Amino acid sequence: MDERGNSKIGFVFYVRYLDHVLFKNTDSDLCRPVVREVVGWLAKESDEAVWIVWDRNAEKVPNQIAQPCESGLVILKSDTLEMKKIA
Repeated sequence: MDERGNSKIGFVFYVRYLDHVLFKNTDSDLCRPVVREVVGWLAKESDEAVWIVWDRNAEKVPNQIAQPCESGLVILKSDTLEMKKIA
């Protein structure tokens, strides 16, 4: 459970969301947000967004000086189409 009392932290979630699209030297009328998906651990949640980690250390790395590195996404809740706990 996190400091906000969120008992979902650490569980695996499936998230379907709208992603921004960068366009360059093209007709902007042809561009639309893209529906994307991610599966990962819920690392943090606020009123505005969720932090989903899809890659992290499974155990401490020997001789690692820096903080453990994680890779993931911060997804705005306003752009979230579906979010469900899967494990």
